Amino acid sequence: MPVQRTILVVDDDFEIMQAIRAVLENKGYRVITASDGNAGINVAERDNPDMVIVDMMMPKKSGFLVLERLKKKTQPPRIIMITANEGGRHRAYAEMLGVDDYIRKPFAMDRLLESVKRHCPLDAPMPAKESASEETPST
Repeated sequence: MPVQRTILVVDDDFEIMQAIRAVLENKGYRVITASDGNAGINVAERDNPDMVIVDMMMPKKSGFLVLERLKKKTQPPRIIMITANEGGRHRAYAEMLGVDDYIRKPFAMDRLLESVKRHCPLDAPMPAKESASEETPST
């Protein structure tokens, strides 16, 4: 029987946040949202999601600060960072902080969904921690 998994989506772009929410809810995930980094940290600490999908560039607190704060938790959530930034240094920094995946915008929703299913499956226990996967080009 599928397990109920909660995913927090933190992005200041309302349309992107709602598109991700619709796709994930359609697949059976419970989705909660926050529109900036401070709100994202507050929601994550209150609701303890299984996964957080966080934009890198946001007002109030960047995705890096959110990532850093959440990875200090005793049982940190899986984290996927999404960004329009193409700098390799940013990806390396996110990986150093412990991001589970790093996806560049624009991306095919299938690419995000594949990563979510791999790191936060509905039909199996949470997988062992692995390093950030290599990005596949979106089509």
